[in-house]
Amino acid sequence: MQMRKISILFILLALLGIITGCSGDYTGREIPGIETASLEINKVPVFRERENKGMVRITLTVQDNTDPMELTSIELFFEQSGDPSILKSISAEYYPAEEENAVPVPFGTIRTVAHKSKIIGMGVLGQGTQVISLNFEIKEDALLEKSFRVEKVRLTFKGAGKTDLISQESFAFRPGLVLRAAGQDNCDTYRIPGIITTGKGTLIAVYDNRYNNSKDLQEDVDVGMSRSTDGGQTWEPMRVIMDMGEWGGRPERLNGIGDPSVLYDPNTGTIWVAALWMSGLSHDQMLWWASQPGMSPEETGQFILVKSTDDGLTWSEPNNITEQIKDPAWQLLLQGPGAGITMSDGTLVFPAQFKADIGEKALDGGQYTSHSTIIYSHDGGETWQIGTGAKPNTTEAQVVQLVDGSLMLNMRDDKNRRDKGETNGRAVAVTHDLGTTWTTHPSSNSALQEPNCMASLIAAEVPVAGQSQQVLFFSNPNNKTARVNMTIKASADGGNTWPEAWQTELFAPSGFGYSCMTMVDDLHIGIVYEGVKELYFQKVPVKDILK
Repeated sequence: MQMRKISILFILLALLGIITGCSGDYTGREIPGIETASLEINKVPVFRERENKGMVRITLTVQDNTDPMELTSIELFFEQSGDPSILKSISAEYYPAEEENAVPVPFGTIRTVAHKSKIIGMGVLGQGTQVISLNFEIKEDALLEKSFRVEKVRLTFKGAGKTDLISQESFAFRPGLVLRAAGQDNCDTYRIPGIITTGKGTLIAVYDNRYNNSKDLQEDVDVGMSRSTDGGQTWEPMRVIMDMGEWGGRPERLNGIGDPSVLYDPNTGTIWVAALWMSGLSHDQMLWWASQPGMSPEETGQFILVKSTDDGLTWSEPNNITEQIKDPAWQLLLQGPGAGITMSDGTLVFPAQFKADIGEKALDGGQYTSHSTIIYSHDGGETWQIGTGAKPNTTEAQVVQLVDGSLMLNMRDDKNRRDKGETNGRAVAVTHDLGTTWTTHPSSNSALQEPNCMASLIAAEVPVAGQSQQVLFFSNPNNKTARVNMTIKASADGGNTWPEAWQTELFAPSGFGYSCMTMVDDLHIGIVYEGVKELYFQKVPVKDILK
């Protein structure tokens, strides 16, 4: 009698979908004829003025011996803490997965999005694997700091009932702006972002305009600038602020300038931008390898500065400070890229890097070893000095000032090209004497994994558990092997630890991977990062990162 009761209970539970017997990602009642069902979230921003196809993707396998399934509604449930009303519409379409270049069949659209939104339609799903794509359109005036999460999706089939699907990962969809699109303004590629916030709250973003292709210098490259006066909601048209023209009678393809780093001095209201220039070579050569010891523009890369004293409205002519800071024996000296800082005592600091033969072995077997360092000015940018190398075989770096007044340098480490184990990680060093000496930080080559790529690091006073304290924010492709999973992380203990709970992923697909952050205001981070040939801007509340 007891066994009979258990058997009957099992059958009832199976019919209710509490016990499942089929493979797949069912989370509710199983539907007869559906062999497997899964839901996948496309972890990317919801871009303004773009089609956002396949933001949620449902894959169903209809059994071979089953008649076509009739889908009558798709219902989305959003987490209550989010704001899905920033969406202008959600549309659904479906197609057979096995058919190459299959034309999607429209299912339905809703134009008022709430926390519980139902799309009504009639979709006939044939045998085999079928894909249902949910596409998002965002309102043009949607606030960039808003976000929403899909909690579950409910499918209703005619004559077969309903089932719920839940994603295996929770992801916050956030609005995104394409700050610079590939091909925009007759420019093939935009790369190498830097961004700061001025004392007036203006955002200044700088980047490479790579006109002909995506390749690094030497090529026809200028430094472009975008400006926003409303916290990143809208941006003024791009302007070129560094262009070496046809210097020396050579074409622009042999006078490229790029890899910018931007710095704001709150004491004078001056914005500084540093960039790398060289005249000559050939456009099929890379400046990184071709630059040689010497001081002239034809021999070696040049360290160039421009500045703005009117909040980015106008810019100075280029100022070459190479002779102030470069050793003639070095092969190359250049800035960050990304952003510099102004210390609490008014000292201006740019992260920098140089290549030199000073006795250490280069990982690539070459004669010259690269070193991350800093350049700094005590007199508001009139004169500049340079520190020593923080660690061999390091390159692109970012710098912050810690609570004790020291400087932390967070560095791209070439050893991570090969090291994908426990010692993979950004190199980190600290100096108390403006780079005369360096001490390895406990987190170095362990705490912040990287695929070998540029990254961003900023420091800010923000509320933590009701009290204001310094928090470090770091962004990079959060992966050891590929430039994927663009993520912002936070540390409240001076960079010693970066809790997993304080990490926010923004963009999962592969991209070029460079990024730069700024505090838009006391409560929001602005970040510019690279997709493929283009730059994206997002605005993320600090509370979303610190949970």
